[in-house]
Amino acid sequence: MANTQETTRILRRLLASGMNARAERLLARMRPADRGPLLSGLTPPELRTVIDLLAENERAASTLRELPPELLPEVFDALGDERLAQILTRLQLDDRLELVEWLDPERRDPVLRLLPAVERLELGKAERYPPDSAGRAMITSFVALEEDTPAQEAIERIRQGAPDDETVLYLYVVDDKFRLRGTIPIRRLVAARPDRPCSELMVSDPISVRADADQEEVAQLVGRYNLLAIPVVDLEDRLLGVITVDDVIEVIHEEATEDIYHMAGLSDEDRVFSPARHAVRKRLPWMMLNLGATFLAAWVIGLFERTLEETVVLAFFMPVVAGMGGNGGIQSLTVITRAIALGEIEFSSGLRAVGKEVTVAIVIGAITGIASGFMAYFWQGNAYLGAILFVTLMATMAVAGVLGAAIPLLLQALDQDPAVGSGVFVTTLTDIFGFTAFLGIGTLLLDRLA
Repeated sequence: MANTQETTRILRRLLASGMNARAERLLARMRPADRGPLLSGLTPPELRTVIDLLAENERAASTLRELPPELLPEVFDALGDERLAQILTRLQLDDRLELVEWLDPERRDPVLRLLPAVERLELGKAERYPPDSAGRAMITSFVALEEDTPAQEAIERIRQGAPDDETVLYLYVVDDKFRLRGTIPIRRLVAARPDRPCSELMVSDPISVRADADQEEVAQLVGRYNLLAIPVVDLEDRLLGVITVDDVIEVIHEEATEDIYHMAGLSDEDRVFSPARHAVRKRLPWMMLNLGATFLAAWVIGLFERTLEETVVLAFFMPVVAGMGGNGGIQSLTVITRAIALGEIEFSSGLRAVGKEVTVAIVIGAITGIASGFMAYFWQGNAYLGAILFVTLMATMAVAGVLGAAIPLLLQALDQDPAVGSGVFVTTLTDIFGFTAFLGIGTLLLDRLA
């Protein structure tokens, strides 16, 4: 298959020539994941035609779930209410929920009224769960068996039930009240004697999550225990649904994107295809906050105006102090934030992590401080200048290590996202300390620097 740009060019030429049958065959040869990027390069009329072609052959649903979410409103505009309802019906619950969230509020109720009663009820129940929870990420298509079910009958149930292939990773054993008792991996079922009951095949006390659990917790459990799927239960351990590993991968992508965006002061809704006005509205508040922090650092420098007037050479090395301190703080921040996101660290064990980061920062600060001090001495011929730079860098790096490790842990203890705003706080506070230390020591030794 040609690359996306070439395929888009071919598809547009076929559509312009009215060769819709050939365009449909081209789309049919593509995997759903490859069709998504293809649609982003089409005009609205071309997009409408392609969606109609996909919908006629029941490929639209699998394609829409691969699209970047910010493109969905444009695609929805190309679809009528009935066509959109048909597509939603063919999706699993988690994908249906995601698409409905991007529906225009004015179209939401008319489209949902066209869904079959079962799907509409299922969607309503799922929407009552908290955002980013297991209840919103689960699918409700799975195989549940009684404990006394023989292996051969279980296999027949799989054949007759015909759920989507992605859901048949485990079989779930339940009691008469539909409470989860165990799980049976498919490979164990296939290798068992036909008359062996499920109670002897199942893994008792299986790993499961509550429906209101955060999806990040789900991803951590799947990674920790090497699961292909994880069951979702209610407060009484009744089986509600299943989260498969492909959905967990999506969760990991979402959480990683969210953390990276928050550390950079971005909204996780700000994506590559988002409208420019939307991006400006989301980014501007953080940039204004960053601007205020920058002026705060500038104000600190202004306190040492007389020192800089008498010894201009100090200004030469201020970018060194700011750059090294800021980078050191961000490194510690990144390590600690990742550990929190993966569940590797709690606030109770945070002191050890902070101590390790401070140790690393001091060692790096000492080495880079010695190197900077020698360079300053050979450049300016003043040993005191080199000594000031050495002491400042070592102290600033130590403070950067403390801030980079402590701020996300403190935010976690306050039940806040450790990534939100941490980068701005760390760099600003590090800059303020670094400039104060560098120019303060320089002021005390002003006569030695003249």
